[in-house]
Parts: sequence; structure tokens; C-alpha cells
Amino acid sequence: MLSSIVRVISGVLTVALVSMLIIGGISFAIYNQFESPGPLEATRTVIIPKGEGRIAIAERLEREGVISNRWTFVGGHLLHSFFARKKNGELKAGEYEIKEHASMRDVIDTLSAGKSILYKTTLPEGLTSEQIVERLKAEPSLSGEVTDVPPEGTLLPDTYYFSKGASRQEILDRMHDEMQKAISTLWSSRDPDLPISTPDQLITFASIVEKETGRPDERDRVAAVFYNRLKKGMRLQSDPTIIYGIVGGQGSLGRGITKADIETKSPYNTYQISGLPPGPICNPGKSAIMAALHPAKTEDLYFVADGSGGHAFSATLKDHNAAVQKWREIEKQKAKENAAGGQEKVIPIPQPKDDASNKVDTRKNKTARASKETKTVQKQASASGDDASTGNPAAAQASEAANTTDIPLPVRKPKRQ
Repeated sequence: MLSSIVRVISGVLTVALVSMLIIGGISFAIYNQFESPGPLEATRTVIIPKGEGRIAIAERLEREGVISNRWTFVGGHLLHSFFARKKNGELKAGEYEIKEHASMRDVIDTLSAGKSILYKTTLPEGLTSEQIVERLKAEPSLSGEVTDVPPEGTLLPDTYYFSKGASRQEILDRMHDEMQKAISTLWSSRDPDLPISTPDQLITFASIVEKETGRPDERDRVAAVFYNRLKKGMRLQSDPTIIYGIVGGQGSLGRGITKADIETKSPYNTYQISGLPPGPICNPGKSAIMAALHPAKTEDLYFVADGSGGHAFSATLKDHNAAVQKWREIEKQKAKENAAGGQEKVIPIPQPKDDASNKVDTRKNKTARASKETKTVQKQASASGDDASTGNPAAAQASEAANTTDIPLPVRKPKRQ
């Protein structure tokens, strides 16, 4: 009886020992193959599609010559995940650069860490949401459809990095989140005397500043001009708002602004409405937002292109008209040079022709008269102890006359459309 029990125990131990030796041998073989240099003769790129499991990935790697045996890879990954106790040891989709003779451990470390090749897409300041979506659709390294165009002004322009196959919606979501972070961080630091009261108004205002100039050193001065006009009850008269009122999210008008465009009524045409338009006209960048939060301390009310890529700023209509005249002379000179060189003539925006020129001159005269009338009424109001801000009808009437003829027809081109 005792001998039988001893034989049974001996047999069990023998089987256990043999099993341990076999398992140990297999484990050693797997470990050795797992750690040994792989078959790749040169560095190459491997794409792991989304949705593939461990075995499918192993088959792909073996088929493409990255590893020598799929089952060794699967077993090694299981053991590696168990002993390393990694919470996120799954193999991730993406595009990876695998070095020459990379071991299975190296490959697993790369795929489980998600160390994929990063692509980038640069989405410049001043694009509309529709334009941003179109750019993302044209990016071949992204995937997926965009069902809805995000609201204007909710996306922060920047350079965004992504792995091959990332979804277009993911990029839009990141842009939206970054804009929200920027606004929540920057809004509280705004200057105290700004004539805007909400973050939505800030983005609308910053979008106009963004479209008016491509020069970072001018943005705070452009912001100052528009804030000064708002404070005085003057219309903003911004050319890019005309364009947005006509084409909306398409962004580009494809031609110069005409007198008819300026006179076209739309909720966005700030030649026809007072105050800010109902929403942003593009997605402004951080620089324009900062300019809107911290404008320059000037009394400027006007600006016009100066021929150098920038603008001439003026505090009075007289100085502005002089700057306009200089710009027209520059354009005439450029037109002569282009004609001499056989190039197409550059037409200013808008291009006054025939009786249109007379109308522009008439509008200038009306502006000058309105300005004089305003000063006269204000002097009279001052002498009688009244003030326009307290509701003096005469002063209010003169102010309204001035508001409707603030600037001559625009001759500057917006820097971006």
C-alpha cells in the first residue's frame, strides 16, 4: 500500500519535473527568440490598421518580415504584459518606424507605447471653419468624414500633430478644446475699459482684427481703431465683414470689393450696421485675440494701406484722406510699372470709375460737412450746458450724420480673404 503511494507520488513528481523542463525549455526558446535581433535588414515603416487584434498584428508583422514567428510574438507579448504588469500593454494602431534587426521586444515596446510616426497639419489664422474642414478633407494621412462644420470662431488655428489614420473629427475636437482653453485662460486678463462684455464678443472682434492685417506688429493698433470707433458710436466699416456677408464660410470673394458690395445690406456688413456683426467672420489666432484683449493706447480712428505691406493710421479724417491720397498715388505708380512690364493691371478695392469717382468725392464732401456740423452742434451744446451723451437731440442728430459718412469708400485690401 505504502509502496503504491510512493510510486504514485514519484510518478507525479516525474511528470511535474518533465513538464517544468519542457515549459522551461519552451520559455527559454521563446525568450531567446523574443530578445534576439529580428530579420529586418533595413529600417522600414509598418502601418497597423485600427481594429486589428494581437494575432492579426502578429501575422502582418511576420508577413512583412518584421518578425520571424507570429506565435512567438503572441506568446512573448502575453508573457511580457503579465510579468511587466502593464495596464496599457495592448498593441496600438498607427504608422511605426521599425529599426533594422529590431527584436520582438523592441517591436512590442514600440507598438504598445504608441510611438508612431507623427504627421502634422498647419491650419493658419484667419480661415473660416468651412475652409478648415476642406483642408482636413484634403489631408491624405487623416481618415473619416466630417458630418458638421463647426461654428465660426470655435477652432484655434495652430499646427497639430497626429498619427497616420487619425480621424478628421479628432483634429477638429482638439482645435475646439484648445480654443476653449485659450479663452478661459486669457479672458480674465483683458483690459478693463474694453467696449465688449462677453467672450463671444471677444472672438467676433478678434476675427475682424485677424482679417484686417497679416502684420503681428499692427494688430493691437487695428484693434485700437475699431475699439475707438465703437466707443464713439461710429460704424466699424471693415472690408472683410462685407466679404463674409456675401460668401460666408467660403472665405474668399474671388474678386475686388465693389461699391455695390459696400451698399449691400447684410447682418455682417459693418458699413451698413452699427456695432459688431452677429458672429465671428473667421477663426482668429492667439495673436489677434491678445490684440483684442490688450489694444494699443491710441486715438486712431482710421487706417489705410501704405504700400509697404502695412497701414497708415490716422486720428482725424483730414490725415486719413491725405493717407488715402498717398495710397492712390502708390497704386497709380504700380499700375504704370505693371503696364510697362506687360503685367496685368492691379485694380484697387473698390475701383472708382466715371461717375463713381464723383460719388466718392461727393461722399468726402459730405463727410467733411458732417464733421463740421458735428463740431458746430457740439459747441452749441457745450455753450448751453448740454452734452450729446445725455441725450441732446441736436448733438445726437449731428453725431448720426457723422456716423453714416465716417470714411470715404475703402481703398485698402484686406490682407486675407
